[in-house]
Amino acid sequence: MRRRADQRGVALLLVLWACTLLAVVLGGYAVLARTQALQVHYQFAQTRAHYAAEAGVIRAIYAVQDPVATRRWVGDGRVYPFRFDDAAVSVTVTDEGGKVDLNAASPEVLKGLFHAGGLDATAAAKLAAHVVDWRSFPRIGGDNAAERADYVAAGRDYGPRHGPFASLQELQLVLGMTPALYRRIEPDITLWSGLSVPDPNTAPPLALAAIPGLDPQQLQALKAARERNSREAAPAIGGGITHSIRSEAVLADGTRAVIRATVRSRVGGMGAQPYVILGWQEGDGE
Repeated sequence: MRRRADQRGVALLLVLWACTLLAVVLGGYAVLARTQALQVHYQFAQTRAHYAAEAGVIRAIYAVQDPVATRRWVGDGRVYPFRFDDAAVSVTVTDEGGKVDLNAASPEVLKGLFHAGGLDATAAAKLAAHVVDWRSFPRIGGDNAAERADYVAAGRDYGPRHGPFASLQELQLVLGMTPALYRRIEPDITLWSGLSVPDPNTAPPLALAAIPGLDPQQLQALKAARERNSREAAPAIGGGITHSIRSEAVLADGTRAVIRATVRSRVGGMGAQPYVILGWQEGDGE
């Protein structure tokens, strides 16, 4: 009798243990299923935000070329907000002509940019000279070996490229450039304007401060004129053909996507693509 009771007790324990194990397994599957569902939801939301940000880029491309002046977007960094489905999209457009071109800017402009970025006058002039050396072709009879020696003395295993900058990030290789200074000036530099001096009508703050010959009164008057212009229905600023665009989309649940693009408009050319993408970056890159 006792033996049967013991057997029933063991059987009951086995059943309880099996039920517990089954509950753990089912609970694990439930957690896994919920995790996968959350991942799918996040990926779907991220995709929706991405395409909303992409819509902002496309809208900006056509808005800067709009033949109706009152609808045309201006590349002076102002924010253009709009709704795309249930996403809030904010787009800024900056005319590359207002930035400092690393391959074309005069030494005075480069010095002014680095000084506005925080260097003292002596260090700014020295860094400007290094930038000019980097982008310039080797000088016949020049002291090119001495330039490389400066880099070696600073612990670098390379010297100046002696050719045009191929990317903005390449500026970080130039002797005297620091990560902190690069972060400050990166929004104000370009490779696409071809101008020795930035266009003051669309120049962002540091590029505007880099323009030689502008005294404080002239700078203040220029800023005031740009402020007045930003409130006009039909802005008076003429537009260039190359723009940097930053488009940020935020969904109702807070999902966010950012696209940064550099775009050049093509004037004329029947049947041709009306623009060409020069650069494309997803995320802020910070």
